[in-house]
Amino acid sequence: MSNWDVFLTPYKQAVEELKVKLKGVREQYQKSSLHTPIEFVTGRVKPVSSILDKAKRKNIPIDRLGEEMQDLAGLRIVTQFVEDIETVVELIRTRRDFEIIEERDYINEKKPSGYRSYHLVLRYPVQTIEGERKILVELQVRTLAMNFWSTIEHSLNYKYSGEIPEEIKNRLLRAAEAAFQLDEEVSIIRDEVREAQSIIIREQEQGRKL
Repeated sequence: MSNWDVFLTPYKQAVEELKVKLKGVREQYQKSSLHTPIEFVTGRVKPVSSILDKAKRKNIPIDRLGEEMQDLAGLRIVTQFVEDIETVVELIRTRRDFEIIEERDYINEKKPSGYRSYHLVLRYPVQTIEGERKILVELQVRTLAMNFWSTIEHSLNYKYSGEIPEEIKNRLLRAAEAAFQLDEEVSIIRDEVREAQSIIIREQEQGRKL
């Protein structure tokens, strides 16, 4: 590849545009009376060194990167609760400014490492000086707990060059399960708080009627 900047510019544009759109969704929720399912949104274009490493590992020809590497551009939506993931995914499915070409549920079907997240691969149209170009963007949706675990696991993979010692792998797996149990426990607490609030509201309304 003679000019990476030129090649990656549309991907950078896609990331920035989608970040603005998704943060806009978050702001609309915040200004309404509804629960906000999006905690925060991040995005990045894969560094050239990572692109080359993955291309070599996956045997992807350099001239086929745009078609075969789905995560050159990546977005991440982080939620507070597991239930919010489904809400966000449904929101993404209703949009008409891009096309969903693949979905991978690593929450109900976690990876062997313990990794959990919901992945969507989007085909997003970018307007360039040469006309419209549709590029692939990977969108990950996960909870704060899942994101924390994934960040640690990614750092360890980098430290050990992808060869994490077996003992640490086992600890990571236990930590992943603990993170998921935390998500489930927090969801139960939220439901109980909501139920208590609804009981108080009903009692207050009955009191006003009397």
